[in-house]
Amino acid sequence: MAARANAARQANDKLRLEGPGVLASQVLLATTQSARRRQQSLAVAAQLAAARQAAARRSAEHRAAAAAAQQAAQQAQQAAQQKAQQKSQQSQPSPAPPASPAPAGSPQQIAMGMLGSYGWSSSQFSCLDPLWNHESGWNVTASNSVSGAYGIPQALPAAKMASAGPDWQTDAATQIRWGLGYIKGTYGSPCGAWAHEQAAGWY
Repeated sequence: MAARANAARQANDKLRLEGPGVLASQVLLATTQSARRRQQSLAVAAQLAAARQAAARRSAEHRAAAAAAQQAAQQAQQAAQQKAQQKSQQSQPSPAPPASPAPAGSPQQIAMGMLGSYGWSSSQFSCLDPLWNHESGWNVTASNSVSGAYGIPQALPAAKMASAGPDWQTDAATQIRWGLGYIKGTYGSPCGAWAHEQAAGWY
């Protein structure tokens, strides 16, 4: 009986001695595991933050690229519109010289009065007079039955003179205005047109 009681005391003493160490080991293990879980949580949070930053950066880059593409498209459209406008302006016919009040008098007097508005001196009439005298005799309704040329300047086709005025069939000033514009654009001056007439038989 005494031996069993002694063994029991020894077992109890050993338990008392080892109990705090076991408890401390368990606490240390739990603390270590908790720290490891916190580190893992922090690592996951850092990865999520990095992923969000990368996504935000890609989104900003995409928006910047889209804005740049839109700006480039707008600039290209504006350039195309300007080019089309310039082309349209270039394709429009040059306006006739500004019409000044037609001098009164005979067709010859009217023509003499218009020479200055085309940049010519009165000496050019010495070439214009024989030119149109040869072509039509300065007759407003002169008509060539073969070619269809008409009027003082013998316009061909006759309807070209409509650009100088709606009364081109009967008004000497309108016909002369068109004829002087044609001479300026084609030969530079009445003397240039008369020289061609003498050389080729037409102007």
